[in-house]
Amino acid sequence: MSLVIHDPRELRELCRGWARTGATLGLVPTMGNLHAGHVSLMRRASAQCDQVVVSIFVNPKQFGPREDYAAYPRTLEADQAICDKNGAGVVFAPSADDMYPEGFATTVSVAGLTEGLCGASRPGHFDGVATVCARLHGLVLPTRAYYGEKDWQQLQVVRRMNEDLGFGATVVGVPTVREDDGLALSSRNQYLGAEEREAALCLWTGLQAAVELAKAGPGPAERFEEAVADVIAGEPLAELEYVSLVDPTSLVPMARLDETGRLLVAARVGPARLIDNIALVPGGE
Repeated sequence: MSLVIHDPRELRELCRGWARTGATLGLVPTMGNLHAGHVSLMRRASAQCDQVVVSIFVNPKQFGPREDYAAYPRTLEADQAICDKNGAGVVFAPSADDMYPEGFATTVSVAGLTEGLCGASRPGHFDGVATVCARLHGLVLPTRAYYGEKDWQQLQVVRRMNEDLGFGATVVGVPTVREDDGLALSSRNQYLGAEEREAALCLWTGLQAAVELAKAGPGPAERFEEAVADVIAGEPLAELEYVSLVDPTSLVPMARLDETGRLLVAARVGPARLIDNIALVPGGE
């Protein structure tokens, strides 16, 4: 059974004690409502680390005023059972007051990486992400921290935050877990009705169309971006927010696909805002 901790001070003392014994510590930050994608993070962590901490915290600082903070699914009891079965030694489930006590006045902001893509339509979102992740990294001081590649922009933001603030963790990106038909797993998928669920496949179908084009070799970024946009435009229940070919690390838009890039897409399907991405290799898979 995983040990459930709510108090950040208790978590810090436990992790410091483990570190003094030479144990390697793995951190898996989540907002709960766990699915197979989160399980892949836990299993990777438990295979590589002596002790694993899974945080379950719906972070209010990363939600905008018109976003789904209040409605975001909270399933702590079911989440604890999943953690028990997948190598988590500790489930850290704080309240908002635990994480941000009275007088908390610090915001972590990562310049550059946060200004485009999802950051353009969600002002302040990545400040909230960087702040909560800095808080978690500071409490646990993990040897390795595990984040999914589905939110590619978030992964790069956390890597930069971890490096700049000197936490010393290895930030491990874990490949996206998908349904059999290719839809990326997301807690927000449960907002979708049956028709919307089918429509949501347009993100993955569009990305695959771009991959097929890339097999022919280098070309202007617009060629690959338009391939995705055209597929999404053909789905009446979907509304494209952005599609962009970027440098995988800096997230700077690429003018051409002459070397490996990352193609990122966001779209609204019914009530859900969905994101996905894929590596794009000129002349390759």
